[in-house]
Amino acid sequence: MKTRQQRLLFLITLLSFCLSYAQVKITGRVTFRNKGIGEINVTLKGTYDGATTDSNGKFSFETSEKGNHTLSFTHPKYNDIEKQIVIENQDISVDAELKEQINEIDAVVISAGAIEASDRKRATALLTPIDIYTTAGADGQISSALTYLPGVQKVGESEGLFIRGGTGTESRIFMDGSLINNYFSSSVPGIAGRDRFNTSLFKGNVFSSGGYSALYGQALSGALMLESVDLPDQSSYDFGISPIFLNAGFQKLSGDKNHSYGATLGYSLLSLMQKVLNFNTDFIDAPQGFNGDANFRIKTKSGGFLKYYGMYDTNKMGVRTESLEPGSDYALVRINGKNTYHNLSFKQKFGKYLLNTGASYSYNRSDLNFSGETNTIETDKTQLLTDGNYINFKAVLERKINKISAVRGGFELNNTDEKLKFEEVNKHYQDLISSVFAETDLGFSNEFSAKIGIRAENSSFLNKSNIAPRFALAYRLAKNWTTSFAYGLFYQNPESKYINGPAHLDFQKSQHYILQVQRASEGRSLRFEAFYKKYDQLIKVRNIANIENQNQPVQTAINNEGFGYAKGLELFWRDKKTFENIDYWISYSFLDSKRDFMNYPVSLKPNFASEHTLSVVGKRFIPEWKLGVNLSYTYAKGRPYYDIATKDINGNVVNFTRNEGRLKDYNALNLSFNYLPNLGKKDAKAFTVFVLSISNVLGTKNMYGYNFSQDGSRSSAIVPPINTFVFVGAFISFGVDKTQDAINNNL
Repeated sequence: MKTRQQRLLFLITLLSFCLSYAQVKITGRVTFRNKGIGEINVTLKGTYDGATTDSNGKFSFETSEKGNHTLSFTHPKYNDIEKQIVIENQDISVDAELKEQINEIDAVVISAGAIEASDRKRATALLTPIDIYTTAGADGQISSALTYLPGVQKVGESEGLFIRGGTGTESRIFMDGSLINNYFSSSVPGIAGRDRFNTSLFKGNVFSSGGYSALYGQALSGALMLESVDLPDQSSYDFGISPIFLNAGFQKLSGDKNHSYGATLGYSLLSLMQKVLNFNTDFIDAPQGFNGDANFRIKTKSGGFLKYYGMYDTNKMGVRTESLEPGSDYALVRINGKNTYHNLSFKQKFGKYLLNTGASYSYNRSDLNFSGETNTIETDKTQLLTDGNYINFKAVLERKINKISAVRGGFELNNTDEKLKFEEVNKHYQDLISSVFAETDLGFSNEFSAKIGIRAENSSFLNKSNIAPRFALAYRLAKNWTTSFAYGLFYQNPESKYINGPAHLDFQKSQHYILQVQRASEGRSLRFEAFYKKYDQLIKVRNIANIENQNQPVQTAINNEGFGYAKGLELFWRDKKTFENIDYWISYSFLDSKRDFMNYPVSLKPNFASEHTLSVVGKRFIPEWKLGVNLSYTYAKGRPYYDIATKDINGNVVNFTRNEGRLKDYNALNLSFNYLPNLGKKDAKAFTVFVLSISNVLGTKNMYGYNFSQDGSRSSAIVPPINTFVFVGAFISFGVDKTQDAINNNL
């Protein structure tokens, strides 16, 4: 009996032990926005029990644990969640709904109308300093390199960024948030001024061909936002030498690496190249210029940054052309320009707030002289003298709401004081444009975001105000595919050079509508944009030269009754991955634009707008030769030209088109080589680059337009100063090895 009881007790104990370790099944489904999601890690915290969800979001695993436990759900793209469960002897079903984890890396970026090149956009960065220097035909200039992107017209006879049917004066350029007045050097009619600023001064840029941020204003077409470099990695000395210029500079970094200072000097003269190459332009005074700049940068103990940059430059040239008017054999034009620019910016975090402030001052003097020449004797000398002082101040306060949302606001003051003198015309133009703005970035998810802004301006000269709303939306269609839409209202004062008398004028106005589809992956980028721009209140002028005085080339604004439109399609493809050591891009723009503005008698296609523009850029780096080979090609359909008269044969004042036509198509193939003898020498204390650049290799005879005589009976073509230009030069840096930068950027 006792033995039987012992056996029974043993069986009960064994059964209890087995039941205590019986397996319980835990199942469920994990969803995001009501759709099952795979690869979610489901674990019972503190144990080795768990599973991973399948493509439908379902999971299942068994456990022998008992009592109160925590079930966790984790994935890098979603916020972790935990659920409390009680495990007894019955199977358990647990469902979970996850929320997307918001972060700056995965969040969709609004990019309609904008191209950004910065450290934050390395995957699809465009036009970094290395890009600009190695784009054949860009001559190391930022503005020239931008003409190889969609939306920017190839206009060689006048400086400025001609964007999507807009004039060169309808775009603005900013440095560290502050407006740069007179970014381009002074020049004579028919020859475009060059960039005054060294490309290596800037570490990144945002180029907007429309729909730009509310933080910027006074531009009907687009804006270029340049960001200057921070502290250098180490002290260095730089030299550049070529047949047309000499320059030298240094950057000194402190021992604690918290501040630096530097300066450069340069001189350029084209007279030697005139003797070697065959120029179209007869330079009676070879183009020459002197430039110098200085900078300092200070990093504060609290993480703030103070930057200063100042520059001074002079330039002059003289040009002789065949006279179109009776009484002179030749027409002579001389320019003597002076410019100084100073920029001070400060950035600092105060708790959850980021303060960006900047101030700039510039002075520009342009002394333009006209005269005739007969039998080497100069006659009919006239002078157009312009002096301008410009002050800009801007402050922006920003606060992050979460990882991808922020709100910012601030104000801007832009003061202009200009004097103009031309024979009987004396003008003193003063204007203070006061602006306030606010903008918010709203990240609803990694797939959907919005930017909403508003800007208000007041002009003391016009005695008028405006309010400009702007917004943009972005949505991720699929992996690597996004779409953006942008709308904005933009205002701009009439150009001061046309305000030579009393007139009841208003702001010029444009509206932008931009739709973009983009695919971006590592090393490749595809962009498609469609846009529509509507212009209102454009300036209409009359030409005093053909009315009151035949010798005065002065136009004056009379009203804001001008209007117009621009619409088009753009395509951009860049590929740095398919072919080893080859970087190439293709851009195409279709533009349909008409305007009734300035002295146009009716609505016409602007003489600076080409219907079709195609650019191809290719760069091949050959490591074993230490050589970079760069090609670029640009085609643009011939632009229209007009000879617009302001009075008929009876002397009546009336605008009409006296001569018109279309130029031949523009074609240019450019080639450049960059040789790096230091390549591979890791301990090199000097870095050297030899450059050979040939613009318009095939010598195509391109044209930019025509000049006409006062009566329209004679004309002369406006052509580039030279058909094919050859540049050779060497750039040497001591104390810093830039070899790795060259390799990383496929120089």
